[in-house]
Amino acid sequence: MVTNMGRPNGSLPIIDLKDVSKSYWIAASEFRALKQIDLEIYPGEFVSVIGKSGSGKSTLLNMITGIDRPTTGEVWINGTALHELDENELAVWRGGNMGIIFQFFQLLPALSLLQNVILPMDLAGKYTRAERRARAEHLLDLVGLAEHARKLPSMVSGGQQQRAAMARAIANDPAILIADEPTGNLDSKTAETVFGLFHDLSAQGKTIIIVTHDSSLARRATRTALITDGEIVNEYVARALPTLTPDQLLAATHKAQARTYEPGAMIIEEGKNSDAFYVVSKGIVEVVLPRAQQSYVSVLELGPGKYFGEMEFFHERRNRASIRAGRGGPVEVLTMDYGTLGGLLGESETTREALSQAADRHEQENVAWRKAGGSSTR
Repeated sequence: MVTNMGRPNGSLPIIDLKDVSKSYWIAASEFRALKQIDLEIYPGEFVSVIGKSGSGKSTLLNMITGIDRPTTGEVWINGTALHELDENELAVWRGGNMGIIFQFFQLLPALSLLQNVILPMDLAGKYTRAERRARAEHLLDLVGLAEHARKLPSMVSGGQQQRAAMARAIANDPAILIADEPTGNLDSKTAETVFGLFHDLSAQGKTIIIVTHDSSLARRATRTALITDGEIVNEYVARALPTLTPDQLLAATHKAQARTYEPGAMIIEEGKNSDAFYVVSKGIVEVVLPRAQQSYVSVLELGPGKYFGEMEFFHERRNRASIRAGRGGPVEVLTMDYGTLGGLLGESETTREALSQAADRHEQENVAWRKAGGSSTR
């Protein structure tokens, strides 16, 4: 599950999938492509969706774009219930609210690049004829294709076609851009250029979702959603334990239990027995230590994706510090008991070693804070 983790100003999600499942019937057998997906994406976020072939990535995009409908669950996009619209209503809604960039460009071969960009504006009737042409020319200039505007798609390179497809996708100024493997057929230099354009659009406030097999590019998005066997791995578990395999991360997602704390509430207390590993999934928690003539002093803040409890797992199972919820708002943490954590680490020596090294490092920091005081973030 990927959820809102403390978005500022109480903003509402622009994309909200609620308990979405999708099944197909093949030779009288049910195939569950998506399984109870909960997904919230907020305005201006740049989200990459990754996963191996057949994991459900394209089906997920089809839910968001309204190309396909969920078997069960709800799909809300910018306040519109897509699952309740008929095909004609979906087509009209999609033309004005969403830009889609396909892996194989899908430019109309008999139209120039300029005409391809003008076409969605003609269909939506959003601008006057003169405005459409001027806007199309501006968008082609924006993606570096002004001098190729009157060429047919067959007369330009694959990378140029993809950039023209991007210009077409934003012709009606949609709030959301969806891209399915937008760099999959491009060389690395051209892919870098295209990805840079996505970043520019994100900086302008567009909400962008891309499916990609390129993990190095995916990491440059502001969030990553890993989908495995039709389910989305909890992104904060994935941040905390990045060396687990997708299947192991999904198992960890299933086993993690969410707990919510009010601002300022104590989560664990120094000296008490420890029995769980914690991953912050919403808000900020503080590591606090006692000081002379003061109740507690905060020495460290941990945000979403950070963790605690690993020192105690490797060192004597007794809390080495107190952890409390920050005062800025409610805090959510995901917990795994030490039996569950030990089982996961038993399947991944690399993860065990990484977490053990982190425990040693944090133990040294703890000692240093007690000697010298001070604060930090990690």
